[in-house]
Amino acid sequence: MDFNHSEDRRMLADTLRRFLAERYSLDTRHRISASERGYSPEIWGELAALGVPAALLGEPLGGFGGSGFDLMVVFEALGRALVVEPFLGLAMVGRLLADGAGRADLASGLLDGTQIAAVALYEPGARYDLTNVTTRAERSATGGWTLSGGKAVVPQLESATRIVVSARVDTGLALFIVPRDADGVSIKGYPLVDGGRGGELVLQAVQLPADTRIACGDDALGTIEAAVAAGIVALGAEAVGILDVIKDSTLDYLRTRVQFGVPIGKFQALQHRMATVAIEIEQARSAVINAAAALDDDRLARERAVSAAKVTLGRVGTLVAEESIQLHGGIGMTWELPLPHFAKRLIMIGHQLGDEDHHLERYVRLGRG
Repeated sequence: MDFNHSEDRRMLADTLRRFLAERYSLDTRHRISASERGYSPEIWGELAALGVPAALLGEPLGGFGGSGFDLMVVFEALGRALVVEPFLGLAMVGRLLADGAGRADLASGLLDGTQIAAVALYEPGARYDLTNVTTRAERSATGGWTLSGGKAVVPQLESATRIVVSARVDTGLALFIVPRDADGVSIKGYPLVDGGRGGELVLQAVQLPADTRIACGDDALGTIEAAVAAGIVALGAEAVGILDVIKDSTLDYLRTRVQFGVPIGKFQALQHRMATVAIEIEQARSAVINAAAALDDDRLARERAVSAAKVTLGRVGTLVAEESIQLHGGIGMTWELPLPHFAKRLIMIGHQLGDEDHHLERYVRLGRG
């Protein structure tokens, strides 16, 4: 089986990696992360000009990608540079809009970077349960909708101009696109441990037109699951990029750190630990490839593949983060070294869109039918 990407995807990956190597150093990342916006509009615009958002959206939305392997090549490169720009929401919205009646009109602005999307699906105390939704949508007198409720820990919420929100209606779940500047929308942002930003969303009798509902009932839950699956593939590819950087930097340290007159990489015990790290990283890469390949399969195959990938990434991410820092010693905990910043992001990925325990239980449940 050939696991190589197509020529177009390789060209995109090479272009994106060169751009990030030249324009997105770790110091630049720290400066962007500490800014009030939490992302760089300049970098975001330049990445849009390179066509990166278009690679995350399908043709019905004006893009040229959107498949699992398109997500992989983009997010693996983003992971290698620890990019904090709001790409995860874009990858998920691409599935929400494509599966939710193909609303290309609502995707306008996403390709050129003038509009930024966030996805708000989880609520306080829901513990990753996508159906545990108390946010309520009711028909208004004008035929539109009135939304009230809240969402928790929404990634890159402050930067969003459009927010896709799940809410409960009389027929079950529904999805709505909420403009950030709508009356009754309030946002409380905060920094996350990995250098990104999150936020709490509060909706107080927000009035929306009828056409902002993009899915309802069983279709809404299916659309949400497809979007979360795309998000997991994106996070998995980002994690693979981070894992490769951590492995390479740790190997370089073992080759150059001298103790007792020899590089510590000569010590057999450390060689065994690095061999384990390398094997586990390949296991994680294989799991993400499998999830990307299953992204357009039937629901059961797709959901089992993405849950399996998330379980593997949670376990491997923790192992590699801990091993790499221990092999570096005390310097592995310092701000000046890139390693701990990659390790923190890797651990955070393990908790986004469901942690290892949640997806292990889900994988077993799906296997039982």
